[in-house]
Amino acid sequence: MAKRFNENNAIGDVLKQFIQSNNLQKGMDRISVRDAWKNLMGNGVNSYTKEIMLKGTTLYVELTSAVLREELSYGKQKIIQMINEELGREVVKEVVLR
Repeated sequence: MAKRFNENNAIGDVLKQFIQSNNLQKGMDRISVRDAWKNLMGNGVNSYTKEIMLKGTTLYVELTSAVLREELSYGKQKIIQMINEELGREVVKEVVLR
């Protein structure tokens, strides 16, 4: 049976507590990283993005354009920094472009 709290809490705090107590953070990170990639990279890059997958702290991005993959490989550190800033914490430590 779930605990019942008599005090009033903000829904954001309750959701954070729920995610933390049920070990759902990894799944939430996977979704958040996909959304961050789509928001930060724009339509041009997203049209060539086939798959985005987070395993541990490594972000795997499958691209359909070899030219774009080469261009993005020069800015891997910048991509990591932008995604972590978007998420508000360090989730991604490495990017692998395929």
